[in-house]
Amino acid sequence: MNHYMRTWQLGLLAAAFMTAAFLGGCGSESNVEKTEAPQAPAETAAASAEYPLTTCLVSGEVLGGMGEPYVHEHEGETVKLCCKPCLEDFEKDPEQYLAKLEAARE
Repeated sequence: MNHYMRTWQLGLLAAAFMTAAFLGGCGSESNVEKTEAPQAPAETAAASAEYPLTTCLVSGEVLGGMGEPYVHEHEGETVKLCCKPCLEDFEKDPEQYLAKLEAARE
């Protein structure tokens, strides 16, 4: 019976780690860091109306689903990502992701 109890405990521990990884989002870094000054609620709504996407350009996750979106300025273009770790993938091929943004505006 002792063997079965240990197996059950290890299974429970593994399930807890998988749940934590799933709920952690794209990365372990905080996605609260912003690259722009905080805005008043009316300004936030206006800025959201100007940005055509509701999902991350890189992962496709809903913006705001894992906390505040990570806002990045790329050559004068504002890009919103679900988390800071997505920035690394964005920077590998920014033209690909900027094309998605442009298509969403049209």
